[in-house]
Amino acid sequence: MFLSTNRNFHLPAPIFHPFSLFLPNKKRMPLYRDFSDDNATILVWKYDESETLDINELLEPENAEKVKDYHPKKLLEVLMVRKLLKGLKPDSKILYREREPFLSPNDAEISITHSYPFAAIAISKNKIGIDVEKFNPKILRVIDKFTYENERGFIPEDKADTFYTIIWSVKESMYKIHHSKYWSLKKNYEVKPFELKHLHKISCRVYDEQFSDEFKARVEFFDDYCFTIVEE
Repeated sequence: MFLSTNRNFHLPAPIFHPFSLFLPNKKRMPLYRDFSDDNATILVWKYDESETLDINELLEPENAEKVKDYHPKKLLEVLMVRKLLKGLKPDSKILYREREPFLSPNDAEISITHSYPFAAIAISKNKIGIDVEKFNPKILRVIDKFTYENERGFIPEDKADTFYTIIWSVKESMYKIHHSKYWSLKKNYEVKPFELKHLHKISCRVYDEQFSDEFKARVEFFDDYCFTIVEE
């Protein structure tokens, strides 16, 4: 668990819905978390080695070339997302436009994320971005790549890796809404100061010299992972 003894804060556990998606072949797929809201279905699955993932059944033919050199764990993540989609929209595919996933037929917005053994999918009537990240102190080595020094004043030293993981993940979620237009997480993305006891309405924005798009991010914890949701 990422909460060490010097991290003396407590968050309410995410609501867990003990139900399964029913796939067309009647096999049951247990969910790990359900973070759905009024606008979006947002589901997380934790891989179990007893689960069968058939690449011929799940992978779109259009993506065969894309995944041919994937590491086995990354391929599993891809297939997990497809199995989640099968339970929600069995007649839909996930295709890509300049590396950005979209649904075909294009009747809803989609965002996907994975970090083995977790994979997640969000399907919404509005633009949405989700991201899952494992808490890791190594993130402190790269903070200059995604934050400016003047953004860091509110971050306590003893919980720095937690805060920076959240900031990275929130920026990744925003990037998925503005995919291909604003590429620099440092230059074009900002996460306003926040506290660990208030993680459901973090102010953040995507911006440049002439534009600013404001959002509220929602952050959830499970196991030693951070899960972020940004909705339009």
